[in-house]
Amino acid sequence: MKKFVRIFVIALVVLLFLGTFVFLYLNSRPRPERYETLEPKVMDLEKTTIVTGKIEPRDEVAVKPQISGIITELLKEAGQRVEVGEVIAKLKVIPDMNQLASAESRVRLSQLNLRQAKVDYERQKTLYDKGLISANDYEKVLQAYNQAREEASIAQEQLELTRDGVSSNKASSSNTLVRSTISGIILDIPVKVGNSVILSNTFNDGTTIASVADMSDLIFRGNIDETEVGRLSVGMPMQITIGALQDLRFPAALEYISPKAAATTGGANQFEIKAAVTVPTASPDGKAPLIRSGYSATAQIVLQGAHQVLAIPEAAIEFSGDSAFVYLVGGTDKQPTYTRTSVQTGLSDGINIEIRSGLKASDKVRGSLLVDDAGK
Repeated sequence: MKKFVRIFVIALVVLLFLGTFVFLYLNSRPRPERYETLEPKVMDLEKTTIVTGKIEPRDEVAVKPQISGIITELLKEAGQRVEVGEVIAKLKVIPDMNQLASAESRVRLSQLNLRQAKVDYERQKTLYDKGLISANDYEKVLQAYNQAREEASIAQEQLELTRDGVSSNKASSSNTLVRSTISGIILDIPVKVGNSVILSNTFNDGTTIASVADMSDLIFRGNIDETEVGRLSVGMPMQITIGALQDLRFPAALEYISPKAAATTGGANQFEIKAAVTVPTASPDGKAPLIRSGYSATAQIVLQGAHQVLAIPEAAIEFSGDSAFVYLVGGTDKQPTYTRTSVQTGLSDGINIEIRSGLKASDKVRGSLLVDDAGK
């Protein structure tokens, strides 16, 4: 009995050893590699580039005061629409003491001259009425009197403008009223009631009361790499995508390419471009999209295109120096054969590549190694 058990155990060990050996042998044998089979397709190819930038109004105007003073009232807020000539703010004048003293002195002097001219005029008029002087002498005195009156009026008006910022004769066009110079949307009002403001002069740019822009006339401003700027030309179409409005795309047309590099990023020069954006009047939901100045955006530009050409996935191409090859599929499904064939390539969009010669639409091409086989 013990002998039988011993023989059985030995036989079992031998079988396990032989089974393990056979299993390892079979799994160690190389399996034939299987590849994806591709068919050339006729399609449109486009080589595009993406430019990052932002949306801006074409013209943004800084509205500044015509006199120095203190803001007493703000009549508008950022985001509101304003028309040309509409009042944005009111000012209280802070007169310059030197100018005020000069204006007051001019008024006093003009009043003295007017009184003297009036006396001379009345004296000469009495003599003229009696026929004691000529009409020529009388007209000269009358002219001097009229000039003195005009000078006194101008001096008084200048004093009122210097002291109050407005004259009694031109109250409707007061310098204390800051008016918009264009029609558009108020983008920003960087001042508050009580702030002191100054007019623009030789020594400074003046205080900005409000920034106003026409938001129906927008441009895309961005930078493009020097390796691609040479392929651009004015008038090229673009598609603009705004980061805050991902569901909408806006057409645009390239209208400016800087002749000089604007910046350097990672050792490569960047050139500024501008494109006129066509703003839609309404989005698919029937509402006009609200586009804000400064929105970040991306522009897709078609650098080159090929219409209805024979193409295959670029991964199926084998490049060797300046030559390109594909492997034509032959044989059967169980035992395929692959023939290396030279082809002439054309435009690539990064996924598919144009085949200009060396391949027919009816051919089949070897693609990537199948995952199951590649992983074993």
